[in-house]
Amino acid sequence: MIGGIFPVFNKEVSSTYTFESEPPGVNCAVFDLRAFRWTQAMMFAVAEINNDPAFLPNISLGYRILNSCSSPTNTLRAALTLASRPQGIKATACSPTISSVIAEAGSSQSLAVAGTLGPFQVPIISYFSTCACLSDRTKYPTFFRTIPSDYFQAKALAALVKHFGWQWIGAIQSDNDYGRNAILAFKQEVEKLGVCIAFVGSVLRTYTRDKILDAVEMIKQSTVKVILAFAPEGDFSPLMKEVVKQNITGIQWLGSEAWITAPQPSTPEIYTAFGGALGFVMQKMAIPKLKHFLTSNSPYKDPHAPFVKEFWQIMVSNSLQKVNFINQFGDKVFFDENGDPPASYEIINWQLTNGKVPTSVCSNGCPAGTRKAQIKGKPICCFDCVPCAEGTIANSTADCTPCPKEYWSNERKDDCIPRTIEFLKYHEPMGIALTLVSLLGASLSLATMVVFINYRETPVIKASNFELSSFLLFSLFLCFLCPLTFLGQPTVWTCMLRHTAFGVTFALCISCVLGKTIVVVTAFKATFPGNKITGKFGHAQQRIIVCSCTLIQIVICVLWLTLSPPYPHKLFTYSNRMIALECNTGSEFAFYAVLGYIGILAIICLILAFMARKLPDNFNEAKLITFSLLIFCAVWITFIPAYISSPGKFTVAVEIFAILSSAFGLLICTFAPKCYIIILKPEKNTKKHVIGKSIK
Repeated sequence: MIGGIFPVFNKEVSSTYTFESEPPGVNCAVFDLRAFRWTQAMMFAVAEINNDPAFLPNISLGYRILNSCSSPTNTLRAALTLASRPQGIKATACSPTISSVIAEAGSSQSLAVAGTLGPFQVPIISYFSTCACLSDRTKYPTFFRTIPSDYFQAKALAALVKHFGWQWIGAIQSDNDYGRNAILAFKQEVEKLGVCIAFVGSVLRTYTRDKILDAVEMIKQSTVKVILAFAPEGDFSPLMKEVVKQNITGIQWLGSEAWITAPQPSTPEIYTAFGGALGFVMQKMAIPKLKHFLTSNSPYKDPHAPFVKEFWQIMVSNSLQKVNFINQFGDKVFFDENGDPPASYEIINWQLTNGKVPTSVCSNGCPAGTRKAQIKGKPICCFDCVPCAEGTIANSTADCTPCPKEYWSNERKDDCIPRTIEFLKYHEPMGIALTLVSLLGASLSLATMVVFINYRETPVIKASNFELSSFLLFSLFLCFLCPLTFLGQPTVWTCMLRHTAFGVTFALCISCVLGKTIVVVTAFKATFPGNKITGKFGHAQQRIIVCSCTLIQIVICVLWLTLSPPYPHKLFTYSNRMIALECNTGSEFAFYAVLGYIGILAIICLILAFMARKLPDNFNEAKLITFSLLIFCAVWITFIPAYISSPGKFTVAVEIFAILSSAFGLLICTFAPKCYIIILKPEKNTKKHVIGKSIK
């Protein structure tokens, strides 16, 4: 004996009830032709087995079919009824209890049957229950089904959503095991694909209208354009009617197998809002002899066959359009030998998009030059578009990516453009000004040398030590030409030349000043009786002082160039849009050693000149040297912090300024007073005036 439980009669929900809190009235009065066809398929299968001795030799199958009214409670009652012996029949070998149960369409109903009959080892076979929860063999060891679980449908629907690029969708679930488990599985799948679920609404055929309106309001308030409904047709129908009533269109619906091919939603009225709904159906195939079995159904053939009388009452009724079974396909819903009506078409009827695939996103894709910024408290699909930071670009929906090292982002932040190469050029205003000043200083040095050569026999020149003055003027000439090596694009040779030339020429310059200072000091000491130091510091000694002091600097520079020479270097931290091309010193120690050596010579000169400050007023060489060295030291003391803090090409400009300032200080303070006397006051260019006191 095989038991069968089918939802042949469904619940008819009335919208009239006394109090708002009360559930609507429910009666099991709606005849479902599709469920009745399922009963006929079971009867056909039993007849086929009984008529073919090869299936079960010496065994005859019987059946007992009951209605469930799509209710877990009624299903459980039917299951217990099947498990007990019929009333009024004595226990004989001809009246066995059921060996198995064919049940049920709804997952919640199947859970009730499997949970009750499973412990008694009664096999339960479902033909339409898809809840993945029923696959748990530890809980339901005797449950089997002829339809895949919702786990696979959820994966397929998630892939469908991803295929069409929908990232922001809503979900409607039947408030039972079928809907809740299916939506949970679907949610887990789509989250792996970066899809967000905006809301999950619940429906049930026994819900009050207020609860249905809550779900409708959730749909209206959301911005989603795609909604998945995991619900049987009976549970989903009240929501569908309310959506149509409120004229909510423009939504692409996705359906589970429980309603996507069901006849109840397939009416012209429902089509206005739900036309073009997508979903998956089970693969269909023709069952031989089934159509003949269905068409041979007659109320006279077996008057006691389950639900045959009710079926023919409906079929011959003159008011078919008033019956609530709602059949778009007419008699085909019953007589079709394949099962459910077809639901797939060659062309998808997209809702209100002129044949184009609809879009459903919480936030539109960010334009080029911007990145996604997550909105706090909202799903990852909802974001703001924030401009990329400087130096980064975004030319697609991806995050901002940094530009290569030698590039920078453009104004729109959608492309990387090469940075500008910056160095102190000859033809720019600053370069032109520094070049002119440098050439002016070199010209003044040569002019002063010409004056000294022409007037070398005069007392002022003789008192100034013509030889050392000539060396000093020559070194100053070279010092004024040094800045020209700092202009233009740095190369390996110019980088090595600019620092070493600067170091050697200034060492020569200060060495000459040192020689002149020693001569002044010895001349001052010679005024004391018995002092013979003047004779020991002649021209040869002066040359030795100048050459030896300069040679030490040359050795330092040679070691610098040999061990760690300066080289061209690109500085990226100076400016975002520019690359400063500069000369790296190579060895910081060597660079500061060159500067330090020049500083040591200058300090020695300053001390010696200070010692000779009380010479006669007219012989003011010591005072002039002291003043010029004070300027020299002040310039180079302020140079170091300015050099360190100046960016890019201004570093070079500061170094050139320090060279020119110190050179002009030495030239003007040392030689300008003498040139003034020689050219403008020749009457003072006498021996008496040079060695004498001030004449009033």
